[in-house]
Amino acid sequence: MNVPLRVGIAGYGVVGKRRRQFIDSHPSLRTVAVCDRTYPADGVFDDGVRFYTTYPRLLDEELDVLFVCMTNDIAPDVTIAGLDRGLHVFCEKPPGRDIHDIVRVIQAERQHSALKLRYGFNHRYHDSVREALRIVQSGELGDVINLRGVYGKSEMRSFDSNWRTKRALAGGGILLDQGIHMVDMMRLFAGEFSEVHSFISNSHWHYDVEDNAYALMRTPDGIVAQLHSSATQWRHRFNLDIALSLGTISLTGILSGTKSYGAETITVAFANETDAGDPREVTTRYNHDPSWHDEIAEFADSVLNDTPVTAGSSSDALKSMHLVYRIYCADPAWRARYGLSDQLPPEFTCPT
Repeated sequence: MNVPLRVGIAGYGVVGKRRRQFIDSHPSLRTVAVCDRTYPADGVFDDGVRFYTTYPRLLDEELDVLFVCMTNDIAPDVTIAGLDRGLHVFCEKPPGRDIHDIVRVIQAERQHSALKLRYGFNHRYHDSVREALRIVQSGELGDVINLRGVYGKSEMRSFDSNWRTKRALAGGGILLDQGIHMVDMMRLFAGEFSEVHSFISNSHWHYDVEDNAYALMRTPDGIVAQLHSSATQWRHRFNLDIALSLGTISLTGILSGTKSYGAETITVAFANETDAGDPREVTTRYNHDPSWHDEIAEFADSVLNDTPVTAGSSSDALKSMHLVYRIYCADPAWRARYGLSDQLPPEFTCPT
């Protein structure tokens, strides 16, 4: 195997460029070529990295690894093309527009079992989330009772040019685009949900994708989760509260490129019989975001040392995508409006 691994990046917008920053800082990875449809022609950057206007031209390069940072409509096809080319693939979330897309990718992955495929659910790698998971798994605060999560932003702007507002390109709106991170974390802390109720709305922006999704979910062992994914949260917000039998964990704010979600903190409250609803709390603030670096480092390790992909596997991506679709389908009006029941593979069903 070549070291450093030769990396191509399909889709060289904001996310692709940020991924490259951490790819090139890794001692075993090196970006050799990128592609993006915005380039007028093929060429070479000043640093020697080649750029192309189409992904087939990129795949003609001698590569070991492909990073896919493209729109939801094409990301599954590029992921499959990379696997068929014999490349390890790292693809951004979501895995596609719908469940059909991730099922197609998994079918291709099974034909290339020696290759690694990973999806970018980088919120798991924020320090506050990792500390919360450590506490939950340690049992020091008892068992999880419920979760309440809000993830919202004010964007659905540049409407006519923004592919995220177009169902044919995106597949869904704020829930699929940003809220899938909260869905992924709720699965991480609570397990799989067997019962889902929801209200889905596009009543503010009036595009054919949702601008708000409200969900109430329950696991087979009774853990209840409330989720609000919003594109009308004018003050950007990330908040996840985890209630346990011996205390609470509150995650507030998350470090991002825009810095608009506020300080990233974790507050742990330790309940006792005499606190009268005002327990001792410990708050920790994080000023560094290791998530992009650590996620890529873990992927590189799985490629170089042939270790399994755990977090961000195609199975994880399928389960989170399925839960997103169950939230969509649980609103009868939204399900009927877009014929969602008819869009699912036979092995998946919508709640009725």
